[in-house]
Amino acid sequence: MSAPTQITAFAALLLSGAIFGFFYAWVCSTMWGLDALDPRLAIPAMQEMNASVRNAVFAPAFFGTPFVLALAALLAWHDGGTAAAMAFGAAALVYGLGGMVLTVLVNVPMNQALAQQVVPDDIETARAIWQDYSPRWQMFNMIRTGFSGLALLLCGWGLMRLG
Repeated sequence: MSAPTQITAFAALLLSGAIFGFFYAWVCSTMWGLDALDPRLAIPAMQEMNASVRNAVFAPAFFGTPFVLALAALLAWHDGGTAAAMAFGAAALVYGLGGMVLTVLVNVPMNQALAQQVVPDDIETARAIWQDYSPRWQMFNMIRTGFSGLALLLCGWGLMRLG
């Protein structure tokens, strides 16, 4: 395989791993920690985290992953690596639809709705807001984490098939 194909494939692996790790961390620590807090603290903490994630460090992994995977597929195809190309292409589709599109259609609107909430002084009102948000958000986060993990596995498979 050509050097550009190998470099692009490793960049795809790095980005796929980064976005999977990002979503995974929310599954196994961040949301559990927020759920353990007083909801009057959890709501503003989540609002701040959602606001801070829109940055130049996060953007390449979130937005760039499907494009780098697709580029790896095209380069592998050009080099005659049909199996690798199919793996990278499948990874691009899996993450693009199950990770990025799901996030844009579900998690982002939920985050925007939470951002509009004024944190109530009353703990029961705050608890109702958090209980309406957190379990549903976490379910969709687990789905996008699973798709991102599958994309990472497919990318690894593609690298193995490069030979």
